[in-house]
Parts: sequence; C-alpha cells; structure tokens
Amino acid sequence: MEETKGAPDLLDLMVQPGFYVENFTIQRLNAAAEGLLLAPGMDIRPLIDAGLEEYQTFEGGCLYLRLRLSGNGVGASVTRQGGMDAFVLDTRECDSALQALSLAARELRDPLAAIMVSAGALEGNEAQLALLNRGIHQMLRVIGNMSDAGRVPPASRQETMDIDALFCEVFEKAAALAETANVTIRYQGLEKPVLCLADREQLERAALNLISNALKFAPAGGKIDASLTKCGKILRFSIRDNGPGFAQNLLGSVYNRYLRQPCIEEGRNGLGLGMVLVRSAAASHGGAVLIDQPEGGGARVSMTMAIRQNSSGILRSPVLRVDYAGEQDHALVELADCLPPSLYKPAE
Repeated sequence: MEETKGAPDLLDLMVQPGFYVENFTIQRLNAAAEGLLLAPGMDIRPLIDAGLEEYQTFEGGCLYLRLRLSGNGVGASVTRQGGMDAFVLDTRECDSALQALSLAARELRDPLAAIMVSAGALEGNEAQLALLNRGIHQMLRVIGNMSDAGRVPPASRQETMDIDALFCEVFEKAAALAETANVTIRYQGLEKPVLCLADREQLERAALNLISNALKFAPAGGKIDASLTKCGKILRFSIRDNGPGFAQNLLGSVYNRYLRQPCIEEGRNGLGLGMVLVRSAAASHGGAVLIDQPEGGGARVSMTMAIRQNSSGILRSPVLRVDYAGEQDHALVELADCLPPSLYKPAE
C-alpha cells in the first residue's frame, strides 16, 4: 500500500463523487460520494449494472461502465492509478449540462432548416456552394449531437437484427468517403452472423462518431482498422487509428470533456458529445466502452454489447422516429468535419 498512499489526495480534489477500488473492494470514498450508501469494504461487482465482464478483465486505459446505486443507473469512468482503480461518477450537474445543450439545439433546428432551404436555391460558384453545404452538414451534426446527448436516459428502440451486417454497411460507405481524405478504412466482421436485439440508429451513430474521431487524428495516408468479435455472450466492436493517441491528461475525462474547458483544447477535439452518444449506446446494449493506447501507437476505442435475444427490459416506443440527420445522408453528416468540401457539391 505504500505506493498508493498519495493517491487518495487526488480523490479529495474531485467535485464529482469518486472512490478507489482494489481487488474489487471499495477502499476509500471522497466527500461527494459519502451520501451514496457506499462504504469501504463493499464488493464493487454486485453494483456494476453493465460492464462487469469488461471490468474483470480491465488492465488499463479508461473504461466507462454503469453502476446501479439505490435503484438508479449511474455512469462511471474508471482509470487505474498506482494499482488502484479510481471510479468517478456522473453527477446531476452532468445531466443538467447536457439537457441545457439539448434545449439550445431545439431552438437552432428551425433557423438551420431555413438556411438549408435557402442554400438549396442558390446558384453561383460551385466551390463556394460546396463549402456552404459542408458547413450546413457540420451544423446538423453538432445540433443533432447536442439534442440527443441530452436525453437522460436515452430512448432505445431495439429489434432483432444482424449487427455485423449493420457495421458492414456503415464501414463500406465510410471507407469510400475516407478515400477522398487519403485515409484507408478496413473492417473485419464476424465469421458467422449473430442475431440479437439492437437499436440500429444508436449503433450506426456510435460507429460513425468513432470513425469521425479516428479520421480527425489519422495522418494523411494513414489507416483505420475496425473489427467486431464475439466472446461468449458479448460482442466487442473496436476501432483503432494510427494517429498520435490520447494525451494522458485528457484520458480520464474523455467521456465528459464538454464540462471541462473545450475553448483551450485543439479544435479537432470538439465538445466530446460524440463520446456521450457512444457511451449511451453501449449502456443501452448492456455493454461498456474502453479507451486505450495499444502497442504500436495510435488510439483504440472498444464498445461492447450483450447478446440478447428476448425483449425483457428493453424500452420500446410507439412514436415514429424522426430522422436525426434531417433526411440528409447520415455518413456525410456525421463525417462532415473530416471530409473535403468537394463531396458536398450541390446535386445537379
């Protein structure tokens, strides 16, 4: 325990509830976590609602999973520090910030729709119109992410499908678009199809957001490798780029950087709302998200999903779903920050 003596001091600096776990046992809580009916000596495993298998094999990086505390689902980011695992919980302030963004997004949808109509009627310089059209797609992406990230809990409408076929479709389109940015995308799927309950829209958006992140950091001439594998009753989707990887000081807060100081970060880092959607998709599918830096460099993000065949406990909505991309091409919207303007030339 000598090497971890200084670690608890960091815990006391956190405004969010947090605690340390060693050998699956809670060791110490900060003041913000003391009112959560947690105590030193408790086994963390019964409290993990989604991501237990992932935590049991956790070796490093940043893992996002779900806990069940006092009957409520709570997200938690887990990082390893000096042999102990630091759990930092989402707070109501996090949810409030996202809900505020969602309200702002609703106010922006109508004026953006008017801009889209006006832009579609413009004639003139083709290159300038392409730039304008790409900018509109970028705004669509930001507004869509702001709106949907504020849904707490997120709506999930799941049906039986072949997830591998869904990812194949997404990556086939993304690979063709990425070629224009001089980046190669490769996807390796399952040997045999697996049918299970899934929300098509959530998984498509999660995959496209992870592709977008990878494209932002992959160098010209770089490559992005993605795969879907099956291990027991879990599917693991992983995507890896050959860029510089995550800065260590950002790794522990990568899931909620919208609460940090995005104005002082690199522009390509964005607000981090894409990762909010990814973690929500994983939680809705009984899984977790792990970010790590594998040997050989680059960054890797893995999202797991439980293989479920019955609809028990799955939220279904009778309301007709509104297209999140405003009836525009989903890949062109979600990858708008990474693709050249030439792809956004007005249709003839």
